[in-house]
Amino acid sequence: MAPPAPAPAASPPSLRCGADQPTRRRRSEERPVPHALDADVVREWTALALVALGRARGEIDAINVYPVADADTGTNLYLTLESAAAAVEAVFSAQQAPRAPGVPSPEEAVGALAHGALIGARGNSGTILAQLLRGMAEELAVEPESPDPAPQLARALSRAAKSAYRAVAHPVEGTVLTVARAAARAAEAEASAGAVTPAQVARAAFDGAEEALAQTPSQLAVLGRANVVDAGGYGLLAVLGALVEALTGQPPQLPSLAGARTRPLREPESEGCGTQETTEPDGGPAFEVIYLLEAADEAVDRLRNRLDDLGDCLVIVGGDGLWNVHVHVDDPGAAVEAGIEAGRPHRIRITHFGAAARLRPPAERVQRAVVAVVRGEGLSSLCREAGATTVPARPGEQPASGELVDAIRRAHAREVVLLPNDPELRHAAAAAAEQARSEGIRVALIPTRSAVQGLAALAVHDPEGNFDEDVVTMTAAAGATRYAELAVAEHRSFTSAGICQAGDVLGLIDGDVAVIGAGLASTAEAVLSRMLGSGGELVTLVLGPQAPQSLAERLERYVRAGHLAVDTVTYRGGPHSAPLLIGVE
Repeated sequence: MAPPAPAPAASPPSLRCGADQPTRRRRSEERPVPHALDADVVREWTALALVALGRARGEIDAINVYPVADADTGTNLYLTLESAAAAVEAVFSAQQAPRAPGVPSPEEAVGALAHGALIGARGNSGTILAQLLRGMAEELAVEPESPDPAPQLARALSRAAKSAYRAVAHPVEGTVLTVARAAARAAEAEASAGAVTPAQVARAAFDGAEEALAQTPSQLAVLGRANVVDAGGYGLLAVLGALVEALTGQPPQLPSLAGARTRPLREPESEGCGTQETTEPDGGPAFEVIYLLEAADEAVDRLRNRLDDLGDCLVIVGGDGLWNVHVHVDDPGAAVEAGIEAGRPHRIRITHFGAAARLRPPAERVQRAVVAVVRGEGLSSLCREAGATTVPARPGEQPASGELVDAIRRAHAREVVLLPNDPELRHAAAAAAEQARSEGIRVALIPTRSAVQGLAALAVHDPEGNFDEDVVTMTAAAGATRYAELAVAEHRSFTSAGICQAGDVLGLIDGDVAVIGAGLASTAEAVLSRMLGSGGELVTLVLGPQAPQSLAERLERYVRAGHLAVDTVTYRGGPHSAPLLIGVE
């Protein structure tokens, strides 16, 4: 189906059990309008905020001109909230004693919300949002079942805004910080009136934020010239609107962005953090560096000073030994080295900004290229041999839209086929495709959900043929490939196939848990039996780094014994790849 497999390498991931969470019903179907920010409201708020950001992501990306016009603020906010939502769902499924199964305490819910946002924070605005949520969580955890929930919510919003300002090395007005502070002040004014509900405080915060957002173009020159409001501030307004809906059942109307950014951007902007996108050599740092850091408070204080000297847009959020570090620099290696000196950095993401990418010497464009997101060096080598430009993805470290745009630019082609190979990348991939199209590149996004679907698409890729026909053929090949993944359960959980225990082997078919087994080989055979029950001509096996070659030989014999007309091809995924991927065409 594709080029010959590369040699194996080591060290597999262990995937989460229970990826399919219980279906979330509308709050109005479950209980009346709440009077406090309890665990259920936190869960509802998070889910509604994720929906709101998903709906507005494209528009927010489109108005993103500050601190860097890289068109990914909406996507970064969405991915940050997505991580927070997953953490909240996890505590609901953990059945923590002594409470009723599946019902965490309020402090557990808000703590999970803040922690999930911290470890999944993306970009400048996503990092600030994580700190805002952490500030709220710290205040709500002081008295989780307060007899005065309305003033407590106002205090939480105030603490959030103050902690976000402290996290930014050089705060700039007219940004998400300004909007957060205005929301907090409006909430405090409402709470001080007495005899109010949390819903009224939330609505006051939303109204205050909306008013402040409308003023951001007059506070920050680059926004005024571009005829847009602050993108991060608009995202925060969407999150506050979700809080109002969770507390009242009625979503407030977000202001329309229609007609925004009708005037072209002009001269370079250099105000505080970051610069407007520009082709001038002094248009700002070329790289965004983000990493999680395990370090003591005093070490982080030294790190702030060091990174502040290296670049701009410095935001360090977190606490209790775990921090999320964000900075724009010209020397990403020095930024990472500073983190190593302070503690243990991991989940390191380095993104090359588009403006800097366009400073490279011009080269002759090829007609067509394929950009593929892959997990594991073996798969990456396989795709490169097939002619694709690859973007690495590690467990828990999905590439941001900026990285995908950079890969599209690196491919240096007039036409690009983008293979995300993961359903969680749908928004980032769509944002990257939109950005590349705005730069004159013809991009087709094929919604591949697994690496084996990407391999199937690559196998029929015809770089010399008609672009539209090539995309149709690749899409058909990917769509005709059913995919499965074997994972090891990390904890006991409910799945669509029943209850799994920690250490069980899970067989996920097309994203849903279909088989729960005790061993890799027997579970793989059960998965193959189900997949081949509806037919097939070719089985693709991608072995993880610790899967023995004997596993492939056993599965090949299994297929041959029951399906004589079905061929089998085996590849090695390499480090960071799943224990086993299966494709059936």
